[in-house]
Parts: sequence; structure tokens; C-alpha cells
Amino acid sequence: MSKRAAQDSKPVSPSPQKGSRATGRVTITDVAAEAGVSSMTVSRALKTPALVQEQSRERIFKAIDKLGYVPNQAAATLASARSQVIGVLVPSLTNAVFIETLSGIRDYLAEAGYQFLIGETGYARDKEAQLIATYLAHAPAGFLLSSSEQYEILQSRPASRAIPAVRMFDLGRGNDEYSVGFSQTKAGYAVARHLAERGYRRPAFIAAQLDPRMMKRREGFRKGLQDAGIDPAVEVLLPLPTTVDMGAQLLRRVLETRPDCDAVFCCNDDLALGALFECQRQGIAVPGRLAIAGFNDLSWAACATPSITTVITPRYDIGYKSAEMLIRQLRGEEIPKGRLDLGFELAVREST
Repeated sequence: MSKRAAQDSKPVSPSPQKGSRATGRVTITDVAAEAGVSSMTVSRALKTPALVQEQSRERIFKAIDKLGYVPNQAAATLASARSQVIGVLVPSLTNAVFIETLSGIRDYLAEAGYQFLIGETGYARDKEAQLIATYLAHAPAGFLLSSSEQYEILQSRPASRAIPAVRMFDLGRGNDEYSVGFSQTKAGYAVARHLAERGYRRPAFIAAQLDPRMMKRREGFRKGLQDAGIDPAVEVLLPLPTTVDMGAQLLRRVLETRPDCDAVFCCNDDLALGALFECQRQGIAVPGRLAIAGFNDLSWAACATPSITTVITPRYDIGYKSAEMLIRQLRGEEIPKGRLDLGFELAVREST
């Protein structure tokens, strides 16, 4: 066993130190005792997690979550003055959707004199919890979060509930939860109604990743078809990251299951492009034989042949307005609407 591995697995007495008894605040020693590692290993996991063995990291972050620990550095800052750093969590740093949102965040925070830390979660809840715990060590002034799950994680920690946060992309339940985005459900519904109005009677839905936003689009799409008297049963769902090639694969599955399918709603434009390529390989006329609709209006959607009908989402504005809402919270300014719906637009093009 290496010296570092031995240190990571070294048991520590669970007896709290004098500091935690005196202040009532959970200390790094308490976390170390709960996780069965040394205090130095906990500190290393927060500052440079790559240097700590995976099993030890998992125990440490579970202990942090269980005990509601906030590092002393963050606690001291929260008790006095906020830092000028904002924690930002997004699922992917390669997806153009989130890159445009980060551009909006960057532009507003630069004007306001703030910097930001970017964390890539990979749609994994344990990674979200780990990043939030790590960022708390840097005493962030607030958080910009890309999912309701991240918001729930932040709110579940007693010591971090006072930190201002704004949810992006999806909308909160009311003005008490600060959020900026649009209704994913209504967007899916709009696509269904468009296809029904164009006369398509056997549409399918294909999706990957299956994060909550995707599933809300599905919910809206199904409701729109049902309201038009159309059976929404034809769908293929795959819980893997989306790619263009996957769009081709999923379309093949749909046509194997339902050869007479006459339209397909893809949960994003990557899948829509893959479906279009597959139609071209098989000699399937679009939209003559099969209509295709996507989601997000990525830059190439209008340039495809045929151009792809899709939902235009306000990605840059979501980032800019979310950052603005957060900074206004930090400045104690009045915010008329804590739930800011920026809406969406259906771009009807040649593919439907």
C-alpha cells in the first residue's frame, strides 16, 4: 500500500475537537472522523480532489453532505463579507447550448465586477454534490445552477441555504425560487401541435440523456398529441449522452418498430441532424415521407438541407438575465419577478 493510500484509509477518532464543541459548527475534524480519513485528506479532497483516491473521496463528500459541513474559510466570509466569485454549474462544456449560456453569464458578471468558477457535472448527481461542496470552500457570493437537482442539493445543506442562487433553463415553482428560463413542457406541446396541424398522424419521439428537462419536453409533446386525438405511444428513449450518430440509430429503431411513422420529434438538434442523415442514407424524403423536428436551434439547423424545424431557446439571455438576477440579490435590490419566463419560439422550416 502506498504512503498516500495508507494515509487516506487511516482511521480517525470520532471525538470532536474543542472548537466544534465550543461553536456548535461542524469542523473538518468531524468530517474526517465520519469518513474515516485524516483531516489533511479532507482538506486535499476539497482543494485538489484528483489527488485523493476515489473511494476516500466518496466517503468524504458523503460525510460533508450528511453533516452539512462548510469549510471555515467560507463560514468566515459568509459571516462578514461576500467574495466576488460566483459558482456556476453546467452539465457539459462541449455542448453549444451551455457555452452560449456561459457567454451571457460572463458578459454580465464582467460588467458587475464579479468572476466565476465553472463546474461540469456530466448530469451526475454525485458530481453535482461534490462540486457544490468544493465550491463552498472558496466562499462563493452565490450560485448559478443549471438544474432543479443542483438547487435541491444546495438547499439541503443547512449552512448553505443563506447563499443566493438562481436556477437556469427551467422555471421554479414560484417567485420564492429565483429562476430564469422557459417552460420545457410548453415547448414540447408546441411541437406536437405544429405536427398535428400539418397533418401528421403517426409521429414519434426520440430522446437521449433523459435529464429532467428532456422528460418535460416529452411530457408536453405527449399532451399535445393527445389533445389532437393522436396516440403518443411511439417513442425511443436512451439514457446515454446525445450524439449525431445516436440520432441515426434511434430513427432506425423507430422505423423498425413503426415503419409507417410519418414524423419524429427529436429532443435536441444533434439527434435531429442524425435522423436527417439517416433519412438521406436510406433515400427517405424529408418532409415528403418523414418530417423531422429538433430542439434548441443550434447554428447549423437553419443551414441543413432541408433546413430543420426546431425550437429556438434563449440560451445567451438565460445566462445574462440569471447573472443579473443573482447580482441584484447580492446588492439587496428589489426583484419584481423571481420567476422570469423568457419564452421560446418555434422556427418552422423545410423539414416539416
